[in-house]
This record gives sequence, C-alpha cells and structure tokens, in this order.
Amino acid sequence: MLKRLPILCAALLALAACNHDNGSGAAQPAAPAATTSAAATPAASSPVPAAAATATAPAASASTAPAASGTTAAAPAPAAPATPFVDTGKWVEGKNYFLIDPAQPTSHPGKIEVTEVFSYGCPACNAFHETVDQIAKSLPANAVMNYLPASFRPDENWPLYQRAFLTAQALGVVDKTHDAMYDAVWKSGELSTYSLKGSGLKPKEAWPTIDDVAKFYAKYGVDPKEFVGIANSFTVNTQMKRADDLMKAYGVDSTPSMVVNGKYRFTTNSAGGYAQSIELTQWLVAKEAAGK
Repeated sequence: MLKRLPILCAALLALAACNHDNGSGAAQPAAPAATTSAAATPAASSPVPAAAATATAPAASASTAPAASGTTAAAPAPAAPATPFVDTGKWVEGKNYFLIDPAQPTSHPGKIEVTEVFSYGCPACNAFHETVDQIAKSLPANAVMNYLPASFRPDENWPLYQRAFLTAQALGVVDKTHDAMYDAVWKSGELSTYSLKGSGLKPKEAWPTIDDVAKFYAKYGVDPKEFVGIANSFTVNTQMKRADDLMKAYGVDSTPSMVVNGKYRFTTNSAGGYAQSIELTQWLVAKEAAGK
C-alpha cells in the first residue's frame, strides 16, 4: 500500500498551489522553507486545490459578516479610484476566470465583495497574502475585502487554522493577528503542522492544538480560557460548517482562490501570476460596477 505523503505547495516552484488530495496516494511536493515570502515566490504561484471547507482571514481589519457569505474585512488604506470598465479581450471567461453558477449571495448590499479563500496552513497562501493585502488596498470605495478560511486538508490540520481564524474574528482581534498567524506557522514554526526543516509533517502528537493557538492569541490580549471556550462553541462550529458550504457553492477546489461578488472565481494560475491577479480583480470589480 502506498504511503500517502503530505501535500504542500512548493512556494519556490513556478505556479505552486495547495491542492486537495483525494487519497490517491500520490506523492506531493515538500514543504517550503519557513522564510518563504510573496516576494520570493514566482509571480505565477499556483493555488492549492480544495476538498471540502474554507475559512476567512482578513488582510487588514475584519468585521463579522453574515454566516452565508463568510468573513469580511475592510481595506486599511483609503479607497482607490474606481476603474472604468474596458473589455480589451485580455481576460477570457473559462480561461482566466470562471463563472459561478448560480451566483452566491453577498453580505454587503451596495458593495462589490472580493473574497480570498485561504488557509494559514497553505504555503501558497502564505506566499500570496502580501499580494492580497495589495488587492485590498487597490479596491475602490464601492468594493470590500472578504476572507473565507478553508479546512479541506484535515490531514494537515487545516480545520484547526479555520477554527482559530473564526474565533479571533469573534473576539475582534483578527485584524491584528492575521499576518502574525502566517508567521507563527511558516516562520517561527510555533503553530506549524510541518517541520520547517523540510522533513514533512510532524508526528500528530506534535501538531499544534487549540490550547497552543490560545497561547498565541494571549500575546494580543486574549484570555486563553475565553479563546478555547469560544473556539469550541456552537457558534464557531456552525460558522465552520457554513464556510465549508460556501466554498463548495463557489466551486473552489484550490487555495488561494479569489472570488468576486459571488459571481466569478479565479486562481493565480488562471490569472497568470501575482501582479495579474491584482489586475484581474480590479477588472472584474469594474465589470460588476458597470453591470456587464
């Protein structure tokens, strides 16, 4: 019987992404170095395929959004000027971006929602999150940033990271801890499920627990007992299920993925790279604003 090897997005390989493993037993790329950053990753980093659920994480400040639409976060910088919609034929539906059918409801009437589907445990998301910050800052006043955390890799402890994000959101600290969580997983390793020395997954008994996560959030003024209590609450369990359901409705099968207004989705691969992901997001927002 083949031994199932852990899946990781090789952030130093072109078009790397975190994909859903259906249990085929195929070997997966090794974990990237702990110091991997968006700048060090090739521009066309590939998303990681998803299997079941997603979680939201804000790149700046986050507010609790209705369960049906995931977590939202407002861009930290002043809104960028709106871009007029011009279709030059550069972006092709079915190639660069994909229609979500049926379109999913959003949580901010009058606003165009831009959603990142991600996981703290996904190395491709770690490499891409600085670009997501740039996307958030590039949005015009009629758009809002949204984050949906994924849990489709339970074999890599992703449900824990999803639970952590939603708990931090409930406690109102996610805007201060989002980038730090990536660092705790991929730089210091204190919340990593992988050995950052490149030897694959740690033994399960060495995986971070919700108590370990609570100790991390204590650095940001959160009482560890309160954190654990909320993390294990019915409310957070329900939010996790709704996040999973929404990701399925989006048709997302890899992380990081971007969704615009519940109608369009794309990955860094389909867009052609990091810079192109920013450009395509702006174009789709303009398309929505123009009602095209």
